[in-house]
Amino acid sequence: MDIEARAHSEHPEALRLWLRLLTCTQLVEKQVRTLLRDRFDTTLPRFDLMAQLERAPEGLKMNELSRRMMVTGGNVTGITDQLVSEGLVERIDVAGDRRAYRVRLTAKGRKQFHDMARQHEEWIVEAFSSLSDKEIATLHKLLGKVKEQANAPRQETAA
Repeated sequence: MDIEARAHSEHPEALRLWLRLLTCTQLVEKQVRTLLRDRFDTTLPRFDLMAQLERAPEGLKMNELSRRMMVTGGNVTGITDQLVSEGLVERIDVAGDRRAYRVRLTAKGRKQFHDMARQHEEWIVEAFSSLSDKEIATLHKLLGKVKEQANAPRQETAA
């Protein structure tokens, strides 16, 4: 039974939609995790960390990585240590701060990430293949409105 099964017909349609979104996200993520493990012998957190580094060729400090990935520094350190030992990322000293360093992809890491990213894109496109291009564009636009509302400052209501 998935999360969506918790909703009943008497619940507001918005709640049922929310649960369907969560269910779809979990199902697609589970599939991506399995495919990353089976095809590349890696994990989604490792892929995510490499994706952040790919967007920052000069590298990122550990606290920046942690913030961008929304995980603890300890999680980032553990993943980084693994990737360093495999030659996929390197640590670079930060001038003027003896305690800090940047992490960046090596040439080997960049190539491996590009191979994974190409496959990842295909998997995501496949996950949405039952929708037409127009349906995808409409859903993207509608979810953009939800995102905008969720990011808007909340107005306090008087009791």
